[in-house]
Amino acid sequence: MDLQRIDQEYVLHTYARNYVNFVRGKNAKLYDSEGKEYIDFTSGIGVVSVGHGNEELADAICDQARKIIHISNLYLIGPQALLAQRLVELSGYDMRLFFANSGAEANEGAIKIARKYGEVDGQIKRYKIITLKHSFHGRTITALKATGQEAMHNYFGPFPDGFVYAESIAQIPELIDDKTVAVMIELIQGEGGVEPQDKQAVQSLAKELKKRDVLLIVDEVQTGIYRTGELLASNLYEIEPDIITLAKGLGGGVPIGAVMTRLKDIFSPGDHGSTFGGNYLSTRAALAVLDILQRQKDAGKLAATIDAFSKASQAIAKEFPHLFEKEVGIGLMRGLRAKSADIQSQVIQKAFEEGLLVLKAGRNTVRFLPPLTITEEEIEEGFAKLKNALQRVEV
Repeated sequence: MDLQRIDQEYVLHTYARNYVNFVRGKNAKLYDSEGKEYIDFTSGIGVVSVGHGNEELADAICDQARKIIHISNLYLIGPQALLAQRLVELSGYDMRLFFANSGAEANEGAIKIARKYGEVDGQIKRYKIITLKHSFHGRTITALKATGQEAMHNYFGPFPDGFVYAESIAQIPELIDDKTVAVMIELIQGEGGVEPQDKQAVQSLAKELKKRDVLLIVDEVQTGIYRTGELLASNLYEIEPDIITLAKGLGGGVPIGAVMTRLKDIFSPGDHGSTFGGNYLSTRAALAVLDILQRQKDAGKLAATIDAFSKASQAIAKEFPHLFEKEVGIGLMRGLRAKSADIQSQVIQKAFEEGLLVLKAGRNTVRFLPPLTITEEEIEEGFAKLKNALQRVEV
């Protein structure tokens, strides 16, 4: 209670917190200061990709911290170079990378790349970027304006101009004009309700944009780093974007963001930068995360985990049709579309009371983003807690 009072007195009230004090974790399990056990289907909103208390990741972080944590990008950073190489090789795309600290920063970098691409001879020629309604691209001013949710724009204007919002993938081509430089999409909208885009529609769009010399930016902040079963959702959709943004699961909990682009020489020294981005600690952590997840994928464990989790989630939708319209998502990015906002709110709160952490998303969706290393036992225990919670929901 003392910590709660201190938090309320000294920390800005930007989050509607549940006041629980977690003190330790092991993979998909968390334990609070009272000793209560929780199953974590949130992984810190898709961040703790290799689970809580992962010893291999902790060893890599501790080893690096004892040597060098940070020196700045004025000098060569070994693990940063190795991480860039690893991501390029694993993705199969011929690209270079810029490292930042978050998804919003990565998206800001992508927007700057597009805007520079659209400039000819020092004069602004093309600058408009089309995004989708229900999208979410970050909380910084420009990333917030790129977000196609009007309610999020309240209070914070004036914004940078040049953003256009499409109702759907199909509408995008008709919105392109001679000032359009890029299209920015999430292949699965996370905050927008765990809503996957149609694969054929995305492939058709990618071809159309290539013909019209309009850049395709894919925001993979939430879908990247094996969340869908592949390194990138772009691999799963079998497209080749011009720019890809990453963050969340890449560092396993250590803040890191990245922009990948085929426009290898778009920036000159001084065009962009980050004091902390790509430092020794974050890139060494990311290399350890990729080691762990590559082994999971190569051994077939990731595919088996996705199969077990998706079957359990689909079974819940069938068992509780009075609460949910359908089950949605791809890989370990899944959700249950509740029949009302009230049902969604009740499910999240009652699950918490039962010792299960789940997330809120748009379209009244109860969202699941478990650690990619979650075990079948943890999946079973988590869905058992969810069933107990659902039996207490009042309609």
